[in-house]
Amino acid sequence: MNYLKRLLVGRPLKSSENDEQSLSRFAALALLSSDALSSVAYGTEQIVVVLMTLSAAAIWYSLPIAAVVLVLLASLIFSYRQIIHAYPHGGGAYVVSSENLGKSAGLISGGSLLVDYMLTVAVSVSAGAEAIASAIPALYNHRVLIAVVIVLLLMLMNLRGLRESAGFLMLPVYLFIAIMTVLIIVGLVKIVTGVTPIQATAQAGSFVPGISIALLLRAFSSGSSSLTGVEAISNAVPFFKKPRAKNAAGTLAMMGIILAFFFTGITFLNYWYGIVPSEQVTVLSQVGEAVFGKGIMYYIMQFATALILAVAANTGFSAFPVLAYNLAKDKFLPHRYQDRGDRLGYSNGIITLALGSIVLLMIFQGSTERLIPLYSVGVFIPFTLSQTGMVKKWYSEGGPWLRRSIANIIGALISFSIVVILFIYRLNDIWPFFIIMPILIFVFYKINQHYKNVAEQLRLAEEVELHEYDGNAVIVLVGNVTQVNIGALNYARSIGDYVIAMHVSLDENSEKEKEIQREFKEKFPDVRFSVVRSPYRSIVNPVARYVDRVSKNSKKYNYTTTVLIPEFVPNKAWKLSLHNQTALRLRLRLSYRDDIVISTYNYHLKK
Repeated sequence: MNYLKRLLVGRPLKSSENDEQSLSRFAALALLSSDALSSVAYGTEQIVVVLMTLSAAAIWYSLPIAAVVLVLLASLIFSYRQIIHAYPHGGGAYVVSSENLGKSAGLISGGSLLVDYMLTVAVSVSAGAEAIASAIPALYNHRVLIAVVIVLLLMLMNLRGLRESAGFLMLPVYLFIAIMTVLIIVGLVKIVTGVTPIQATAQAGSFVPGISIALLLRAFSSGSSSLTGVEAISNAVPFFKKPRAKNAAGTLAMMGIILAFFFTGITFLNYWYGIVPSEQVTVLSQVGEAVFGKGIMYYIMQFATALILAVAANTGFSAFPVLAYNLAKDKFLPHRYQDRGDRLGYSNGIITLALGSIVLLMIFQGSTERLIPLYSVGVFIPFTLSQTGMVKKWYSEGGPWLRRSIANIIGALISFSIVVILFIYRLNDIWPFFIIMPILIFVFYKINQHYKNVAEQLRLAEEVELHEYDGNAVIVLVGNVTQVNIGALNYARSIGDYVIAMHVSLDENSEKEKEIQREFKEKFPDVRFSVVRSPYRSIVNPVARYVDRVSKNSKKYNYTTTVLIPEFVPNKAWKLSLHNQTALRLRLRLSYRDDIVISTYNYHLKK
């Protein structure tokens, strides 16, 4: 099993190698922008499809609608650059909303994004599977299976680490950027030189009978789906090379410029060439055929589009684990989401995202049409909350707050308008959101209450009494200075006269390690406190090696070595499974040694 894991995931990396895994702007653009850039493949089409419900003549309205989408894009890019500099540790909309609008707003924002990243993966791989099935019709009935396989491959790729996944994504992302740039430039040159006369379904500015504000709002909300994924970079600032905030802000600006250029170019070419949506062929495909003809460039464009749609899901794999880390740090998700895997990624977040996406693919049978409305509402609620939170932040800090918050105000108003439009006109499509979010918020608060209850029970009293006993050498494993440790040390004194309190530090010279060491020496000055550092973030192996060293020394002086493992025993309710699983693995690891006594100290938690 271990050999298979090494084969699939690769050798473990030391914690000190974390900076080596950080991303340059060039690599980060590939890793974090694939979702946003791939949306140009369907953004313009979403606008035109809605306008076509009136008539083909209404397609010219896509130009002013695109202009408003660009205003929203500019305000979001500017605002998220502010967020990156103000909150360089990542977290994006969740951290901004929590700090400025309150914990409930933060949880709505964070919960929406967690679901949205699952939908990002589901939508992207569904679109990629549909593109594959279009090229090979025999695979049409196996689209869901293809999508699931793509999700699993992306999961494995991300478990192997940031640099490897970024390297893999460079080809599809930069191929797509190159071919879209060529498409737009060639199309514009043909227009400017008169090679391609205007073929629009109606002149821009002409009145179309039956047009309504409601129709235009629906088209605008649909076209705004092109902006999903814009927030991902602000969530993943810790992945960048130093100076992290500066590099993240620069990458976000590059992504915004490229996205604006592509969206504007495709929308204008679609209008000029008079392209009408078809069930059989996408709008982007028709634009490509009109500009390139059915030559090699057209097929390269189709290949690049299918490829980036399939890998656009990787934006979710990059942003979801960091968001889950921040929620876990605030005790709204299990602490295991803070743990780094063998390759220094947040493996539990990556695996959770993959499983959640597969469940969504099964429920919606890989239908992008059914997934996109939920996808949109899941991202524009955090957009609205984060922009509003930044306005409040600038106001609270005083000074020229209005000038600093203009982009945030514009972004908040437009994002809120899109949410209202979705609630009014797409309620039949987004109703699951009103079931999922309350359940998710309830789970967040239950997890948080659990951790508060545990912390209250483990908190030390002002005076700590430590009893003296006689006996042999005892090693007590300690995590923090809590009531559990007091009981374990008392028990250790009852069975031994030489007690060692041992702590495993997963991050070298971390603040947590220094704080525990300082607090322990203050409370227990007469107990030896040993810190064992674990560069590969394992607890069992370093403890086993340390016990071996102590036991050899004990045999020299005719001592018996006892390893005392504190365990939490809950009363019916929550199980602290991560801690107890680690304790069980340690007992199994040491049980083969006949010169070591394994003992446990059970601390009973109340419900």
